[in-house]
Amino acid sequence: MSALGFLVRRARRPLLIAVAAGAISGLAGAGVISLVQEALSGDGRPAAQLAWGFAGLAAVGVLSRAVSQVLLTRLGQAMIAELRMQLSRRILDAPLRHVEQLGAHRLLAALNDDPAVITQAYVVLPLLCVNVATVLGCLAYIGHISGSALAIVLGAMGVGAALFRWHARRAIGAFTRARETSDALFQHFRGLTGGIKELKMHGRRGRSFLSDVLGGSVATYQRELVAGTTEYAVAMGWGALLFYAVLGLALFALPAWAGLAPPAVSGVVLAMLFLMTPFAQTVEFLPAVGRASVALSKASALGLALTPEQEPTPALDGPTNEALEEGPAAFERIALSGVTHRYYREKEEGSFQLGPIDLTFRPGELVFLVGGNGSGKTTLSLLLLGLYAPESGELRLDGAPIDDANRARYRQLFSVVFAEYHLFEHLLGLDDPSLDERARRYLERLQLDHRVRVEEGALRVSGLSQGQRKRLALLTAYLEDRPFYVFDEWASDQDPQFRRVFYTELLPELRARGKTALVITHDDQYFALADRCLRLDFGRLTELPAAPAAPGARDHEALTAAKQEL
Repeated sequence: MSALGFLVRRARRPLLIAVAAGAISGLAGAGVISLVQEALSGDGRPAAQLAWGFAGLAAVGVLSRAVSQVLLTRLGQAMIAELRMQLSRRILDAPLRHVEQLGAHRLLAALNDDPAVITQAYVVLPLLCVNVATVLGCLAYIGHISGSALAIVLGAMGVGAALFRWHARRAIGAFTRARETSDALFQHFRGLTGGIKELKMHGRRGRSFLSDVLGGSVATYQRELVAGTTEYAVAMGWGALLFYAVLGLALFALPAWAGLAPPAVSGVVLAMLFLMTPFAQTVEFLPAVGRASVALSKASALGLALTPEQEPTPALDGPTNEALEEGPAAFERIALSGVTHRYYREKEEGSFQLGPIDLTFRPGELVFLVGGNGSGKTTLSLLLLGLYAPESGELRLDGAPIDDANRARYRQLFSVVFAEYHLFEHLLGLDDPSLDERARRYLERLQLDHRVRVEEGALRVSGLSQGQRKRLALLTAYLEDRPFYVFDEWASDQDPQFRRVFYTELLPELRARGKTALVITHDDQYFALADRCLRLDFGRLTELPAAPAAPGARDHEALTAAKQEL
């Protein structure tokens, strides 16, 4: 998709106003040339009349140019914000599997760099129109003086355009390679911040990362950007050379060839000098348009195309989606029937298939899921949550199949703490006047009240360990108060004392409140507390026989349930 076409579609009316104001400025500038030439020749209208005309055209030119630039300044920032929001909605609407395959570094580059690049082209587009209008006005004036002079100028511009097109193709190729390298740069920056401890602990590794990995990408990015910009600079050099050649012809050859009088020659030269600046600026602006085209192509390649035919759906905003946000208040039965999912394992150079899985959940159940690393536990939970779509088989809620039309609403049944979780700074989407008070009570229960404060839904955190951060993630799940809870290796980062609290107090409390919980775990000493214990091996699901109760575990659970009844 072309950058110009995209920009015109996104903001047609304000863009047309800015373009019109710029065109008026350009035409006014061409009119000034005619008045200047008339005043210098001394053969035209009275000086006073020319002065008033000059002042009027100058005022119109300056005012219209100012209007265009002020409007563009406001629209430019609005455009960046809109593009980032639309790309964010695209990412939120995309299937999770697709987002995972793209990788965070590519998405961050698309969100951070590309909107600014596209908007830069948006800002220069009306200025291009100003300059084009000025150039056309000057050409018309040259043609009015001498057809021969106009033919020479147009011929030179044609040769210049052909040369520019050749260099521009090479420049676009370099910009495309630079944009690809920026994805790698973002990945290396994440490695720098995420692996800072490992890099500090091994001096040679740190130096190798900086010089070979990060340094190589930085150098490649610099080299390709310089190459692209250089191509445009060479094209501008050809343009300047042709311009001076035509100027020399107008000064020294046209009088003899076309029999032009000195006043006519001065008019042609004056017009050419006046159009030199807008023509040069037009050439300078074209790289921005080229880079915007590369950014749009990259967004399309990522599956995040911003075309009017594929407007992003309002994923989780807007009054029309209130039903999707709320979801069902309860359920009677969730069933996976013959569900399979296949994905590629890079290290094993082969694919892994989970299933077929036949599994049912009912309200008030406490289910443990165990299995070795890579057995498919997390994948199974993502299929249950509706974040992955089954490749075969069905996921059903109370007998109704879950498909693309109702999957978003179905997901609202669940509160989840993922193994790779993210903590937001605010308790988002929880419209409750007593939210802060409820959060404080849970913080006390989770032994975090001395580390975390809640102020108007914002979490003020100081120095949490990994286990404490995971407890804070549990706080959000508790506040959501949904029918089904999923915990993926939640207890793995907890100390023995709080791990026991989780299994013998928190989980039984959820079951006593009629909540269903799926717990992915390796803590076999607590298996007896579950209603069912499932095992995944190489993608195949089996149910384990009932385990003997841990000493005192069932007694503690019964005491907890009695407290809940009281």
